[in-house]
Amino acid sequence: MITTEPSMTNLFLQLGLDASAEAIAGFIAQHQLATDVEVTDAPFWSDAQRQFLAESLQADAAWTTVVDELNEALHEEAVKAATGL
Repeated sequence: MITTEPSMTNLFLQLGLDASAEAIAGFIAQHQLATDVEVTDAPFWSDAQRQFLAESLQADAAWTTVVDELNEALHEEAVKAATGL
């Protein structure tokens, strides 16, 4: 059972990634996804990371909101390009 308070920092820790503010911003900037790529289908996740993200979304778990925030951040450039913003 995961009892860590859901936040972007803690999500990155759960995923085994550097959770500093700079590292999170860098990860998001370097891993932008096309609009048609689901966050759980991104090629840069390990199987364990992908499973955690998918389970968090499917179970409508405490992590769902934070995973959604990460999803939006990873699609930000594609959405801006598609909407002309």
